[in-house]
Amino acid sequence: MAENFKALVVNNEEQFTVDVKELSLNDLPEGDVLLKVEYSSINYKDSLAAIPDGNIVKSYPFVPGIDLAGTVISSENPQFKEGDKVIATSYEIGVSHFGGYSEYARIPSEWLVPLPEGLSLKEAMVIGTAGFTAALSVQRLEENNVTPEKGKVLVTGSTGGVGSFAVSILSKLGYEVEASTGKESEHEFLKSLGATSIVPREEVYDGKVRALGKQKWAAAVDPVGGEPLASLLSQIHYGGSVAVSGLTAGTKLPSTVFPFILRGVNLLGIDSVYCPMDTRLKVWNRLATDFKPDNLEQLIQQEITLEQLPEILPTLLKGQAKGRTIVKL
Repeated sequence: MAENFKALVVNNEEQFTVDVKELSLNDLPEGDVLLKVEYSSINYKDSLAAIPDGNIVKSYPFVPGIDLAGTVISSENPQFKEGDKVIATSYEIGVSHFGGYSEYARIPSEWLVPLPEGLSLKEAMVIGTAGFTAALSVQRLEENNVTPEKGKVLVTGSTGGVGSFAVSILSKLGYEVEASTGKESEHEFLKSLGATSIVPREEVYDGKVRALGKQKWAAAVDPVGGEPLASLLSQIHYGGSVAVSGLTAGTKLPSTVFPFILRGVNLLGIDSVYCPMDTRLKVWNRLATDFKPDNLEQLIQQEITLEQLPEILPTLLKGQAKGRTIVKL
């Protein structure tokens, strides 16, 4: 085992820098399991961590990366032993605890998920937080009686990480999926993931939020939030549900109570960060079985190295994301 290793370090002490540096095991934070990281991925939060005013990183210098998958090198918890393959996402990883952009990581055992049978470490990182959030959204819709027979399900922000996974999972489960996007160039990509039709963004939100609109969708997976979510709620079938996990269109929700009290619509909040471990294990096991997209390789936009991260990270903030970017350590 190498005493020194490479990691991406962001620093904001004199001026803001994002560089690959050499660290030692002594630089790693506390945790009872030491891992050799094999794969990580890029999420919106990771891109925010790599800019000076991203408001993600709590203290500097810091190693970002909210997702990682690797092999146990040593463990103080008998639940994990040397050679075990594990996934670590969410909690404080990549926010206040050194993350996945590092050849080694030290992680508290209570944050670790054993790699389920049916997934490789690489596949786990193609899925990552984005795929996990999409899967959690679909599971919550199921728990609220959304079934393929109820009607069409809308996925907003459908070319992003959460959206593209939601399209794939819902399609695999037999739902008729409508994908909403503002990118005409990505229609074929979305159809290849299983979308039955493409809906322009303007059809979901035309700039005006109505108290109640025509009932178009039985349910929706929404990583967008903001005014488009308010508009979407007014167009959900009676008794339908919307699983919301994001805020790319803003944090304000200028809705009325009418969709809730006149149509019995459910707004389901999806939190993948502090999701309880029993739910987390169930969702990851489904991602290795009935939720596992048949087209997982198709969801990889690119596979990059640690050295390419400083150049690639900002692209997510420019709305250029399509599918997933994974990092091979």
